[in-house]
Amino acid sequence: MPDLAPLRAAEASARRRKPLWRRALVFVLRAVVVFVVGSLLWVALYKFVPPPFTLTMAGDVIGGHGVTKRWMPLSRIDPSMARAAIAAEDSRFCQHHGFDIDALEQAYRRNQKGGRIRGGSTISQQTAKNVFLWQGGGYFRKGMEAWFTVLIENIWGKRRIMEVYLNVAETGIGTYGVNAGAMRYFKHDASRLTSHEAAQIAAVLPLPKKRAAIDPRGFTRRYGNTISKRIGVVAGGGLDACLR
Repeated sequence: MPDLAPLRAAEASARRRKPLWRRALVFVLRAVVVFVVGSLLWVALYKFVPPPFTLTMAGDVIGGHGVTKRWMPLSRIDPSMARAAIAAEDSRFCQHHGFDIDALEQAYRRNQKGGRIRGGSTISQQTAKNVFLWQGGGYFRKGMEAWFTVLIENIWGKRRIMEVYLNVAETGIGTYGVNAGAMRYFKHDASRLTSHEAAQIAAVLPLPKKRAAIDPRGFTRRYGNTISKRIGVVAGGGLDACLR
């Protein structure tokens, strides 16, 4: 029987002689494959299972605020809430495929003039960030957000995106989802929201730690009144057609 020890030693030596750049490339390629497959499975799971926890919620727990959330299917949430979200956050939600280029360009032009910084993120982008990522900016996080936005648009579809958004969006300090928000502010669940109440919750969404839907003041009250008027436009114009 031939002695295989020299052959094995030669193979081991050849592996050790592989250039560093090649070993690094193999490591990176494997990491990319693991990330892509893992993120696909993660998103596919949440198509059917409510996200149990998010990094934003973890931040509230660490900050000592606690977390209150009450999941409610989109079919039970009063339609005025989704319409209020579309009116306030993303009027072309049913038309775009995750990204609203016109809104991004408008936000960029406004921000170039100075004053309060405004974003152009769609509801799909906000959902991707809220569920899978962390708050804050940075090009890396934005790139990750874009990747998960593409995935949820293609795997979940619009109804699931809106359902998850309305259940994980922060509606007050330590309060997540419009159902928990409705219980906190109006003492009833989201199935019985009036258009005015839905608009008040939608007015809180951009800055939930600084605004309150109950007895709103100043800008929040004016913004809520504006959203309330837009709800009829969303319904009449079929801007929520993808949710019906």
